Amino acid sequence: MTNLDWLKRAAERSTTEHGLMGQVFATYQTLEDCSANALADELGCDEQTLNMLALCRRPAGEAFAEQVKILCGRFGLESFALVNVLRQVEIMGPSDAGAANEAPPRMTALQLAARDRRNKKEEPSS
Repeated sequence: MTNLDWLKRAAERSTTEHGLMGQVFATYQTLEDCSANALADELGCDEQTLNMLALCRRPAGEAFAEQVKILCGRFGLESFALVNVLRQVEIMGPSDAGAANEAPPRMTALQLAARDRRNKKEEPSS
């Protein structure tokens, strides 16, 4: 097995690991119905770089901006493109409240609005 084969397999496994960029990328590709090559183009990198990035921890918390800056510097990415992917997955991606050792994610305004609308439809009319 060559290094590229190993890297590709590791990146594929990262798609199921909570907290890794691979999971973010898999969710984004599902949301946008795009290929890994299209995602790499959007981020301004090649697929090998995308695979290496997939093995990194997802930026989060108070150090989000600093973590994004480090990842972009390390892999030669534009921060706007990476933040766009991260935020879109955060807003539109499936919630992962059942993840082990994680607090339930806070609901976004969009999710709260959808929940409120659903609740109004379920209320019996007087």
